[in-house]
Amino acid sequence: MSGRGRLTLCAYAATLMAASAMLPLLDSPGWLAQAAFLLAVQSGAGALARRVPLPSALTIGVQALAAAVLLTLAFAREQALLGLLPGPDAVNRFGELLGAGGQDIERYAIPAPASDGIQLMLVGGVLVIGLMVDTIAVTFRSAAPAGLPLLALYSVAAGLAGGAASALWFLLAAAGYLLLLLAEGRDRVSRWGRVFAGTPSAPPRGAAAFDRGGAPRGGVRTGRRIGALALGVALVVPAVLPALDGGLLGDRNSGDGSGNGTINAVNPMVSLQNNLNQPGEREWLRYRTNSDDTGGLYLRMLALDRFDGSRWLTSEREVESLPDELPRPEGLSSSVRADKIETNITAAVTFEDKWLPMPYPAAGVEVEGRWRFEPKGRSLVGDGDQTTRGIDYTVRSLAVRPTAEQLASAPRPSSTIVSEYTRLPASLPKVVEDTARQITTGAENDYEAAVRIQDWFTTTGGFTYDTEVNSGSGPGAIARFLKDKEGFCVHFAASMAAMARTLGIPARVAVGFTPGTPRGGGVMSVTNRNAHAWPELYFEGVGWTRFEPTPSIGSAPEYTRSQLPTDNASTAPAQPAETATRAPAPTASAEDTCPADRRQRGECASDAPAETVAATGSGGPPWRLIALVAAVVVVAALPLLPMVWRARVRARRLSSRGRTDEDTAARTLLVWREVTDTAWDHGIAPDESLTARRAAVRIVLLGRLEGEAAAAVHRVADAVEQVLYAPSPRPATGLVDEVARIRAGLAAGAGRGPRVRARLLPRSSVRVVWALSARWNGLADRVTGRLRAWSGRLTRVRKPSGQRG
Repeated sequence: MSGRGRLTLCAYAATLMAASAMLPLLDSPGWLAQAAFLLAVQSGAGALARRVPLPSALTIGVQALAAAVLLTLAFAREQALLGLLPGPDAVNRFGELLGAGGQDIERYAIPAPASDGIQLMLVGGVLVIGLMVDTIAVTFRSAAPAGLPLLALYSVAAGLAGGAASALWFLLAAAGYLLLLLAEGRDRVSRWGRVFAGTPSAPPRGAAAFDRGGAPRGGVRTGRRIGALALGVALVVPAVLPALDGGLLGDRNSGDGSGNGTINAVNPMVSLQNNLNQPGEREWLRYRTNSDDTGGLYLRMLALDRFDGSRWLTSEREVESLPDELPRPEGLSSSVRADKIETNITAAVTFEDKWLPMPYPAAGVEVEGRWRFEPKGRSLVGDGDQTTRGIDYTVRSLAVRPTAEQLASAPRPSSTIVSEYTRLPASLPKVVEDTARQITTGAENDYEAAVRIQDWFTTTGGFTYDTEVNSGSGPGAIARFLKDKEGFCVHFAASMAAMARTLGIPARVAVGFTPGTPRGGGVMSVTNRNAHAWPELYFEGVGWTRFEPTPSIGSAPEYTRSQLPTDNASTAPAQPAETATRAPAPTASAEDTCPADRRQRGECASDAPAETVAATGSGGPPWRLIALVAAVVVVAALPLLPMVWRARVRARRLSSRGRTDEDTAARTLLVWREVTDTAWDHGIAPDESLTARRAAVRIVLLGRLEGEAAAAVHRVADAVEQVLYAPSPRPATGLVDEVARIRAGLAAGAGRGPRVRARLLPRSSVRVVWALSARWNGLADRVTGRLRAWSGRLTRVRKPSGQRG
């Protein structure tokens, strides 16, 4: 195998080995097999183009064209021109798939489903990186810089995969890069011949730096720079890329392991939406409780108490060692009913998070591992690598049951609480406060205002629940939600908390799970579909109090169900959004064990009809794809046939070796034919009436040749005259080098257009047509002659038989 062939295979292998780091991103590895096949075709196209050989730029163009056609066949076949070539419709299709893929990335957690959009991103990315690696390492024969695109591919995979990016994938990618370097080293050594290295007694200088096995100092410096840049990319890229979590919130920074420390701001909203939109339902928690009201038993993880105008975040808080008994909840008076309950919870091994789901407010927790207590939010956070994965724990909590009268008569909170939990950014649109004041007109106290806001979202405001809505980001997100009136729990909770703060009511957003679904035997099951967010408002004497503004999800607390007068009582209640992917609303025959929130979303197995999903992939038998790829290669190669034929003819003419005098003479005449055809390609048509000497003068004049190029034409012409006219021709040497000088001189004297045409559409390729025409004429003459002979024999046979008749 040639050196470039070996480099091509190693570049292909290195790209695939680096791409393997993206396997944990999807739930199916089939995309990698598709990428491997398409990358093989792309690499093969490059190998063929270099074997012709084509110019470097044209080789890259051929590979890029092959990649575009392959992606069109795989993802936009129905929109392709002639079923093969990418056209405007195919480009539009690519845009749609990339847009859908971007939404899928934001929607799903790892491992994500292999949708067409995500597969296009991954496969297309592998082809682009493969083209860069092949170009750098093979076309330009410089394997070391090819490590940068390989590192970029691995870094993107590692940054997105987070904890799923194990050392195995790094070692695999590094092994591919080392394999590529070794192949290039072997290729370089083979071109120098066999090298015997010695140890220099002094540092090499000048040309000696390349002798005795030493590497050039410039190459060492370049290698160091590339290594430093690669290390920087490896450190920076994973840090700036957002990781798609496997849990509700994923890995978060927490304590220092000493029992104290801080927790930093997090933004769980995107992860929450991802989990709600997962195509499948996964059980994350199971629990048993002695509470008589599981419908209100929300499992709370943390509270987001800082609003920057775009996002609700957690403030930086101090954490401490987990005490045996947690302090009494802030603001809770002994006059408010608070029943003690106990809940035993088991987390699935597939649920891994830093925050511990618990009924609020917890009074004591029995849990193994390193867990820290955050007093302000009354949350437990894992220290170091401690997560919820597969743990069992028991929570003793309080079921706080205030009355509407207690909430309505609550005194004003302390100035410290009001100052901290009513803070709003100046960028918040004024429409948020205006809407809140319009809804709560006539409310006599904070409790009545809070209930009016909750009822406006759930009943009178005409809002629609839809987990696929994206209201965007920035200060205007809440304003857009209030205008469009479509969203899911994050939008409702964030908006109600912000509106409450505009009215001076302390508020924050809690994140966790709704109570889940009964499974029999007193067991409750909590899945990713139960991920939820809700607002908590502070009332002195009661403390932080849950409200439920999201329509059709969860349950409104009993203390918020008082009948309050509203100005919009006639407005139709909000209903869940009807989308093509959501089952019809359940009928009255639904199972009694299915909770109200799941029944309203059409997720109960007894009444939701089975869905039939049509295959949307490009699919089809493998042989059809292979046949289409072969057809594309043939079609793409047709414009290159003249150039390919010309290169093969040139190689055949210049590679022949003469063993006898007759062979030497024939080789000299072939070289002269190559000279005249090269001049013809550059616009100097041959004149068969001229002698070799006169033809050489004509080529020199018309081709504006000077110096060695002009002398080379005359030397080849002299060799031809020796063959044709000398009694004892002198053997000519160096004819191949003479042809190379003539080609370079003609190319230098021509403009860019004629030079490109001489390479891509050589005029001398018309000899193919002449040769085919001659062969056709010869075949036609032979067939005609045989037909005439056969007709004559038939006539001679028929004539005697007629005479006998």
